Amino acid sequence: MKSNEKTSFDTRLSKEQKDFFEYAAHLGGFRTLTEFVLHTVKQQASEIVEKHQSILDPKRDREIFFEAILNPPLPNEALKMAAIRCRKSFSTI
Repeated sequence: MKSNEKTSFDTRLSKEQKDFFEYAAHLGGFRTLTEFVLHTVKQQASEIVEKHQSILDPKRDREIFFEAILNPPLPNEALKMAAIRCRKSFSTI
């Protein structure tokens, strides 16, 4: 994602929003509103991406799926008992 190419991002704020954001930037020790906005947006974006990737990791999920298909684990006792109960419930119909 690193590039020397620069681009711009324009937005319109109400006077109240701009004043509030500038106040927060000042309290946070940022030199400019732009510095504050870029820092805050990058931090929030990183958290969102990290959360998303921890939930949805296609490569890892694919490996887990195919491992389970190719080398299925043996059924545990709970699964064996559930199968017995299921067979019994269908045999009474």
